Formats: sequence, structure tokens, C-alpha cells
Amino acid sequence: MLLIGGSRSALGLLAVRRACCLSRATHSSPHALEYKPIKKVMVANRGEIAIRVFRACTELGIRTVAVYSEQDTGQMHRQKADEAYLIGKGLPPVAAYLDIPDIIKVAKENDVDAIHPGYGFLSERSDFAQACADVGVRFIGPSPEVVRQMGDKVEARALAIRAGVPVVPGTDGPITCLSEAQEFSKTYGFPIIFKAAYGGGGRGMRVVKEYEELEENYQRAHSEALAAFGNGALFVEKFIERPRHIEVQILGDKYGNVIHLYERDCSIQRRHQKVVEIAPAVQLDPHLRDRLTADSVNLARQVGYENAGTVEFLVDKHGRHYFIEVNSRLQVEHTVTEQITDVDLVHAQLRVCEGRSLPELGLKQDNIRINGFAIQCRVTTEDPARGFQPDTGRLEVFRSGEGMGIRLDSASAFQGAVISPHYDSLLVKVIASGKDLPAAAAKMHRALAEFRVRGVKTNIPFLQNVLSNDQFLYGTVDTQFIDENQELFNLKPVQNRAQKLLHYLGHVMVNGPTTPIPVKAKPSSIDPVIPPIPLGATFDVAMRFLCECPWKRLQELRALVPNVPFQMLLRGANAVGYTNYPDNAVFKFCEVAKENGMDIFRVFDSLNYLPNLMLGMEAAGAAGGVVEASISYTGDVSDPMRQKYSLEYYLKLADELVKAGTHILNIKDMAGLLKPDSSRMLIGALRDRFPDMPIHVHTHDTAGAGVAAMLACAEAGADIVDVAVDSMAGMTSQPSMGAIVACTKGTKYNTGISLDNVYDYSEYWEVTRGLYAPFDCTATMKSGNADVYENEIPGGQYTNLHFQAHSMGLGHKFKEVKKSYTEANKLLGDLIKVTPSSKIVGDLAQFMVQNSLTRSEVEERADELSFPLSVVEFLQGHIGIPHGGFPEPFRSKVLKNMPRVEGRPGASLPAMDFQALEKQLRETHGDDISPEDVMSAAMYPKVFQEFKEFTHQFGPVDCLNTRLFLDGPKIAEEFEVELERGKTLHIKALALGDLNRAGQREVFFELNGQLRSVLVKDTVAMKEMHFHPKALKDVRGQVGAPMPGKVVEVKVKQGQVVEKGQPLCVLSAMKMETVVNSPLSGTVVKVYVNADSSLEGDDLILEITE
Repeated sequence: MLLIGGSRSALGLLAVRRACCLSRATHSSPHALEYKPIKKVMVANRGEIAIRVFRACTELGIRTVAVYSEQDTGQMHRQKADEAYLIGKGLPPVAAYLDIPDIIKVAKENDVDAIHPGYGFLSERSDFAQACADVGVRFIGPSPEVVRQMGDKVEARALAIRAGVPVVPGTDGPITCLSEAQEFSKTYGFPIIFKAAYGGGGRGMRVVKEYEELEENYQRAHSEALAAFGNGALFVEKFIERPRHIEVQILGDKYGNVIHLYERDCSIQRRHQKVVEIAPAVQLDPHLRDRLTADSVNLARQVGYENAGTVEFLVDKHGRHYFIEVNSRLQVEHTVTEQITDVDLVHAQLRVCEGRSLPELGLKQDNIRINGFAIQCRVTTEDPARGFQPDTGRLEVFRSGEGMGIRLDSASAFQGAVISPHYDSLLVKVIASGKDLPAAAAKMHRALAEFRVRGVKTNIPFLQNVLSNDQFLYGTVDTQFIDENQELFNLKPVQNRAQKLLHYLGHVMVNGPTTPIPVKAKPSSIDPVIPPIPLGATFDVAMRFLCECPWKRLQELRALVPNVPFQMLLRGANAVGYTNYPDNAVFKFCEVAKENGMDIFRVFDSLNYLPNLMLGMEAAGAAGGVVEASISYTGDVSDPMRQKYSLEYYLKLADELVKAGTHILNIKDMAGLLKPDSSRMLIGALRDRFPDMPIHVHTHDTAGAGVAAMLACAEAGADIVDVAVDSMAGMTSQPSMGAIVACTKGTKYNTGISLDNVYDYSEYWEVTRGLYAPFDCTATMKSGNADVYENEIPGGQYTNLHFQAHSMGLGHKFKEVKKSYTEANKLLGDLIKVTPSSKIVGDLAQFMVQNSLTRSEVEERADELSFPLSVVEFLQGHIGIPHGGFPEPFRSKVLKNMPRVEGRPGASLPAMDFQALEKQLRETHGDDISPEDVMSAAMYPKVFQEFKEFTHQFGPVDCLNTRLFLDGPKIAEEFEVELERGKTLHIKALALGDLNRAGQREVFFELNGQLRSVLVKDTVAMKEMHFHPKALKDVRGQVGAPMPGKVVEVKVKQGQVVEKGQPLCVLSAMKMETVVNSPLSGTVVKVYVNADSSLEGDDLILEITE
């Protein structure tokens, strides 16, 4: 056997050279034709097929010419050719490759001998083949007449009938109108199928199962065919249900010789486009194979077919075969035939075009044998999870699978390549060969697993599912295989952790921290000597700012510290949120928290509202936790002038909590208002009343008296006082641990803790604190302040308010903010101030300062101002009833006719449907949803959604150290990141690129020794490119943003009639939401914002005319 290609290509080439000297009289054809060698070949195509032909030409010593459109200047096929020329200048992307005059012009100007059309585009256009012949350029394919006959599906069908080949019932010619299709359907019934008369590839093809679908599918098929082939003509056939799609490869020469190279099974399709091809067809009856190949050869001989082509058939479930069409070109899937027959089809095409006969090439039917199995997978940039929607973008990473038995045919698949929306989504063809189908499938599966494609979606996970399917491996498949095996779409998520981390680091390098930081302080460059362990964090802060899952953090802590009780704060009926939840949500949260390792539940309510407290205690107890009921402290029990929150008030509340069954009693002094005298009075009275109840005191040290107060509590009978390690103590934090230990040493209150251990512990945290410099209260505060006894701002909120004031441009007005806090507290009736009630007071205080409002002005204008949402909801009763009731008439003026909540807010809420929530989350985020995720979404739906979006974009960032997370790496810095045990990334930051036209910067890294880059939007530059109009204060109908923030929701539309006070939109900034109300009645003229718009203060939201 004489073959071209493979291991025997050298022998084949020698034989060909010898054969050129032989007499043509030995051929089977009586006609002797002149042998005309080809010196230069143009490929009138792009992508992988162009490269495939170039490679064959190079192997045969033929010079190559590429053509390319304006959109393809960066494509690899133009670089693989010896020469490359632009075509179709000024034309749309596809039209450029259909510009016959320009292609012919380039061919003539550059002495091209022959043109290979590839597949698609002009490959089945007889006018192109004729245009080549007219100027003396050889067309590597059949004659123009044969291309015309085979391209006309109706004529091809007639030829098949004359050759005795079975055909599917169909129209005799292209139909010209819908009525002809209707008439055909009446005769043959449904289902029917429309097919493009002048092209293939699934375009212009539509199956119609019912009469009602006929007109729409006719129109769609016509428009598709017109767009793809320049001719919208269609013909109609009876649709064969559940067939196998079998095609036979044929090869003819100029002397009448025609052979077949056996069949391919192309049944695995979606939308009539092939996805996976196999050669030979599995479990094909030998007699049926003989009939298919014989019919193919007979048809080709009848029309005088030369060069390569494919005869396509449908095989029904009874083993009957029906002719579909002839593709008078090389097929995408020709590769599997080459693998099993060891015949290089492109070599053969070129030699036949030169005038060589098949026998000269050693291609005789008796010599063609099947050797094993081959599979081709078309790796495309399509997303199977979204109906195979094409994806476009930049290939940030491309690594292919290789090895024994694997062949890759690709084009512009390389790191940095841009996948455009203009052309086919094929990225690379992967061909695997083996002794049988399972062996070939195993090689293919392994090769696909080695692929790493980042930047665009691919169908690789779907292909892997196909290759693992038992029906595919051990049975037979038909064209309904994909539709009937929906488990193929259960796609394994791609982790892509390394590239996502580079995106995050690049984002921080370009735009700064993702966590809002109001000061410019940089994290320390020194890491703690002792490796850090995970620490606790507020539930929403873990997701919102640290971008970590709080449940994962708890699980890791529990594993590291199995023998120390853990405690959490539970805001009564508010659980861990700032709003009310259905009762079952609070109970479920406690249950899940206990299951994940929580031991003690410190239950409090921001208003000391007993019904809310009781619910939280009951939920914690039902979960099996230790219940620590907390009384939030405000005022001063030692001051006889302040009687709203008197000693008697606290004792009565403690009585109720003890009766309810608390295990521990806690005093929660969030503002650090307990003085030594008030400490002795309160704790002493509690100890006298409850001699056996463990008493726990929590305070802050804003005024600097915390150590003295806690020593007084201990003397009065407290069992536990909260402290902070020295390097983290003082100011708005807790009193000093070292001070308490030292002061009690040698007394009956001795803690038994070694001061040396305290010093070592403090040293570690002193270094650690430097990493969080941008968040440190000392960035904006230099000392504590005894004015806390007047404004009663809780310690944590004191710091937050300071930061918020700076972020909103009010840093120089913080003294006013504190005074306004005092006034806001009085406006709201003198509240217990603990999250979320403290936040409500703080929101109102900032609102007053931002808008230069006094307490009296707020009271006077309460019916027209757009108050922060938290204030409105508080007055409605959303967090409970404050001690002493709501302030009137302020409440009524703000709420007007708004609804009010009576009694415990959560009591009137319907139970939360956790199954429905889980289903919704799975639909949105995929199946990787845990019970803990469901609880996170139940507590903080928006925060959880943003957290999932963050992790989808940047992956898990908890593997980064603190400095890298906050500040990113320095240029030329090298570091390691451990993704998991045994998987460590070696990263080096290389460079930061200039701003491009899209407002992006390219950030360059070295990852595990390989160059990587990511494109990052420069948010500052993007903002500078956009100028939002400002509201003019002297124009009554212009509504501006009362504060900087992001638009959460737009509640009105252009042209809508609104009333004064009606909500227009909701703004959010720094965890505070504000409803912007209409200042007047009128009609909305124009809306300038939409959801997610970022606004500065006074940015124009909308215009209203009266």
C-alpha cells in the first residue's frame, strides 16, 4: 500500500516522484491528461483549516498564500503562510471572505497556481470555482459544474435518485413561498425539515413538528440561509426521527477513479451542527456499510466527481439509509478518517489537482483498511450551560492537552489571542486515536482534562460528560442523543483559582483595595513572626469586606481550637442582621451555628425590647447552645438626674431574663459609660439579687476609665470582664488585658495569667495591627475622648463614624457629627444605642450634618425631608418598640400615612421557605450551595449575592496574606500562595501597563515561571471619562443625591406622575440606605440614573415638572 502522510509519507513522496515518469496509459481512464505541478497555493479561508492546508503544502514543497480580513490581522493563519494579503477592505468580517473579485485579484497579482477553498465561506460556491477557472487558476476541488450540481440540494437529490440511491421524500426543487411548504406538509405530514438549498453546516435548517410552527421556522430558515450563503432558497423534506447521521468520505481523480475511505458517525449534534465525530461508525452492520459506501461511489462516478467530498446519509432505526446531500469539499471532521486510514486527504487533494491519478498515489480501494477508532471533539468558545451561547474575549491562559494518540488542529489558540464575535466559535479540534472506541475516548478525556483555557467559556466540561456517557461508549447514538441526555449539562465547575487570584491582585494594584478604606495609610510590610490563625469577624463583615465565608472561618477555627468554648453575638429577633427575620429563620440560624461549632450565644436586643430578647434566647436554647442574655447599658445609674434608664429599670429587666432561663447574665456597655461608682451599684445589685448567676461585663475604653470600671465590677461580684490584649486595647477597644492582670496580681481576684505570656501575645498582635493600618482608629483618631459620656456613641460605632465622616468629606466636621449624634438621639427619644439602633442614630446624625440641619429644623421639616431608610423603618417599628415609646409628633410627621408595625416585628412575618430559597440559589449560582450558604442568603441576601459575584470573579482570596489582600504586591515582588495542601503558586508581579482606549490596564505577572497578564478596568479613569450632571439647587424640580453612594433601586419611570413625598429611588453608601423622596408633586421628565449607578453628592437623579 502506498500512502501519503503519517510514518510512510517519505515513501509515498518518493513513489509519487517516480510515478510522474510513468505512462498515463496504465490509468483506468482512457484519457491522458497533462501533469501540471502546483508551485503556489492560496487558501481562501481562515483559521485552522487554512493552517491545515498550509502544513500539507509545506510538506510537499509548495509555497503558500494567506488572505485575511481587516478583523483578522492578529490571526495565526496569516503568519503561518509564506505570504499574506488583505482582502475585502471596508467590508464586514464575513463578507470579506466572500469577496470573489478581490480574492481572484490577489491570486492573479501574486502568481497563485491554485486556490484551496477550505470549508464554509466559498467552498461550495460554483461561481467561485468558475471564477478561478476563468482566470486560469486551479480550484482544488470538483469542477464548477459538479460543485453547482452538488450545491443545489434539489439537483443533487435528483442525481441520487437517478443513481438508485434512496432519498427522503422532499420537494423536487427549491420552494419559493410559504404556501408550497404548507402544501408539502399536508401531503406528507409532520415533522418536516427546511434545508438551505445552497449551503450546509446546520445553517438555514429548521425542524417543524406542528403546523403552528411552520411560518415562523420558514422565515427563520430563509433569513439564516440568506445571511450565510447569499441565497435564501430552501427545500423541504420529511424529517426522519431519531436517525443516525452517517457520512462517507470519497476521493476521485480526473480519470474517473473514485474510492471511498469508509464512514464517519456524526450523530452527536446540537442544532444540526456536529459536536463529536467518530470513525468508523460504532456497531454498524457490515452489509449496511457496504450499501452506504457503494451508493456513495456510484453517485460520485455518475457525476464525474474529482477531489475530496463527502456523501451524507440518515440511517433510521430499521437500518434503512437515505441520501441527504453531497458536501463537495473537505469536511471539518476529515481528520478522523485520516487517523483510521492513514491517508492524508489534503496531500491527495493537492496531487489530484496537479493531475495525478489515485493509483499513482497508491490509493486503490483494496488497499484502504480501517485501523482502530478515532474521535474528534470540536472545542468551541461556547457556554453549554447557556444553550451553547458563544463567548468572546481574550484568551488569558491557553494550555492544550497532548500526548500519545492525540492530534491537535488549531489556529489562533494561544495566550493573548482575542476571540471575536465575527466568526465561528471553533477554538481547536482535538483528535484521539485508539484500538477501540473506549481506548480512544480515554485518551480524549485525558487530553481535555489537561486543557487550561481562561478568559472565555468553552464546551470542554460538556465534551467530558459525553465521553463518560455509557451510551456513547458502549452503545449507539442518534441525533437526539444530546436532547435526551440532559445529565450531559450537569457541568463540573471550572475552578480557575490561579487566574482569578491574578485578576484580584491586578485589580488591587490598579484600583486599590476592594474594601472601602477612607484613609491613605498603607499596611505594614512586616508580617507577624508567629503564623496567623483565622480570627472571628462580624457575620456580614466577613462577606462584605474580608470577602470570605463566615461559616468556613468558623469551621477552620473549630478545627484549630477544639477545646475552647466559642461565643457569638445574637441580636435577638434580628439574628446577625440589622432587620427582622421570620421566627423560623432565627431558630434555623442558631441550629446551623451550633452544628458548625458555636457554643455560647450572647443574646441582646438593640432596644432591650423583651419580646425580641426572649425569641433569641429560645432559639439559642433550642439549638443546644449556652444562653447568655445581655442587657444593653446606656445612661448612668449613679446619676439621680437620669432616671429613664435607672437601676430599677436594669434590675427588672434582669428579673425577666433570669426567669426566662438564661445561663449567664451579661451587661453590654457598648459606649463604655460604666464609671467605677455605677459599676459597683449595678453589678453589686445584680449579684445581691442573683447570687448564683454567672455575671459577664463587656465595655469599651473610649473615655480611658475602662480598667478602673472593670476592677470595680470584679470587686462588686462580676465573674467575667472583657479585655483586649495590650497592643489592641484602649480608646474605642476594650480595657488593657495586661493592666487588669497586673492590677489583680496578688489579690483575691488574681487571674492566674502570666504577664510574660501577655507580653508575647501582645507583641504578635502589635505587628499584626500594622497590617490593618488603613482600618486602625489611630489613622484618624489620636486619643480617646471623655465626651462619650455626653454623646454615648458605642466604641465600634465611634470608629466607624469617624471613618464614614472622612469618606463622605465630613472629617473636618466630626465634632459636629458627635454633637449631631447627641441631638439625633434626643430626636429619636433617647435610645439604647447598640447595633442596629446605634446605626439609626448615626445615620440621622450624618444626614443632619450633610444637609446642615439643626434638631429644631429636622423637627420642623420632618414631613418633607428624605430621611435615611434606617430612620424611617425604626419609626415604623421594624426593630421593636423603644423603652418609653416612639417620639411624637416627630414619628407621625415622618411616617405620614406609611404603615406601622405593632408589637414584635417578626411575629407578623410569614415563615421563610428555605427549600425555595435553596432552589433559587442553585438556579442562580449552581449546585455548589451548602446549608450554610442558604443561611447566609437568608440573613443578608444582597451581601451574599455580592459575595458570590466576587468569588465568581476573583475566586477565594482567603489564601492571600493580609498585606497582599489589602494593598496588592509591589512591582518585582515574589511571593507564594498556597491554594490547598500540595498546590502552591509561585507569583511575581512584573509590570503595570498604560491605559488603553477601553479604560483598562494590562497587569503582567509571572506565574509558576510562565508569563501571565490580566486586563483590569481602571475605575478612576473610567469615572473621569464619564461626567454626571449636577442638580441645580435653584431649580425646584431637579432632584439631586443627598449623599454619595450607589443607586440600589429606581422606583419611578420617565413620564410617571408622582406625589410629594413619594419615594423616587434608594441610595446606599457605607451600609446606610436612604430613600430619596419627591420634593414636589408633578411628572417625571427625565431619569438620569439606573440601578448600580455610582453617584457623588448632588449628582442629578431626575427632573420633575409641576
